[in-house]
Amino acid sequence: MPLSDPELESAVAATLAEVEAGLHVALASGDPLVAEAARHLVDAGGKRFRPLLVAICAQFGDHRRPEVVKAAEVVELTHVATLYHDDVMDEASLRRGTPSANSRWDNSVAILVGDFLFARAADVAAQLGPEAVRIQASTFSRLVHGQIAETVGPRDADPVRHYLYVLAEKTGSLMATSARFGAMFAGAPQDQAEALARYGEAMGIAFQLSDDLLDIESDSPVSGKTPGTDLREGVPTLPVLYALASDERDAGSVRLRQLLADGPLTDERRHAEALGLLRESAALKHARETVRGYAEQARTELAPLPDTSARRALESLCEFIADRTS
Repeated sequence: MPLSDPELESAVAATLAEVEAGLHVALASGDPLVAEAARHLVDAGGKRFRPLLVAICAQFGDHRRPEVVKAAEVVELTHVATLYHDDVMDEASLRRGTPSANSRWDNSVAILVGDFLFARAADVAAQLGPEAVRIQASTFSRLVHGQIAETVGPRDADPVRHYLYVLAEKTGSLMATSARFGAMFAGAPQDQAEALARYGEAMGIAFQLSDDLLDIESDSPVSGKTPGTDLREGVPTLPVLYALASDERDAGSVRLRQLLADGPLTDERRHAEALGLLRESAALKHARETVRGYAEQARTELAPLPDTSARRALESLCEFIADRTS
C-alpha cells in the first residue's frame, strides 16, 4: 500500500520493523520443532496487512507508544494461527509460496502449532491489560463462528447473506480489531477508535470480496493468480452466488447456472466456458457494486476523524479496493 506522505511512510515502516522483530521473540520455544513450525509461515512473509492497519490507525494518537507494537503482534499472531488451521481444513499444500505446515509435517502438528500461536497472541494481549484480552477473545470467538458457518454452509439461510456473514466474522472482525487496537493503544479518543473499528470491518469485507472478483477477472501473467481457481474447486464466492440466484432467462445466464450447479468445474472445457460467461455476466457487475458499496461504507466511517495524512491513506485504501475490481 503506497503512502504518499514521506513522514507517515517512515513512521509506519519503523513500527512494522519493530513488529517483525517482536513476532520472532513471541514465537520462541524451548522445543526446536515447535519453534521451527511456529516460524514457518511468519518467515514465509505475507502482506502484514493487519499490523499495517494498526500502524496507520495509531497515527491518530501517539504512534510511538510501545503498546502499539504489542497490539500489532497480537493481531498478526492471531491471523497466522488461523492460517495453520485453515490449511488443515482446506487440505492445502501451499501457503505464501511455500509448503503448508500440514504438508511439511502433518495435520496434527499444524493444528497444535496454530493453537500455540493463539496462546502466544493471548499472552501478548495480557501484557496490554484486561480490555485487550477481552477484545482479542471476542475477536477469536467471531473467527471461530465464521469458520463454523463456512464449514456447515447456509443451512436454511439466504446463501448471499450467509456468505457476507462469514466474511464479516472471518475477515472483518480481525480487521476491525486491528484498526481499533492501533487507535486505542496510541491513546486516541474513544469515538475515533470506534469509528476506525467500523472502518476496518467494512474495509476487510470489501477487500476479501475484491479477491473473489480477482479470481475471476485476473490475467494470470499480470496478477500472478490462476484465473478461476475458486470455480475449479467449487468454492461458492459472491459472483457465483449472485449468478445462481439470478432469474434472468437469456441463454448465457441459463447456461451459466447449469454449469455452476454441477459444483467443482474440473473439466477444462466446461471451466473455460463458465469463466467466460461469468466474466460477461450481470452477476459479476452486481458483485462489483457490492464491493464498491462496502468500500464506500468504510470511507463514510472516517468522517469523524481529523483530516490528516493517516486518514487520507485509509481513504486511498478504499479507492484502491474499488479500483482493483473495476
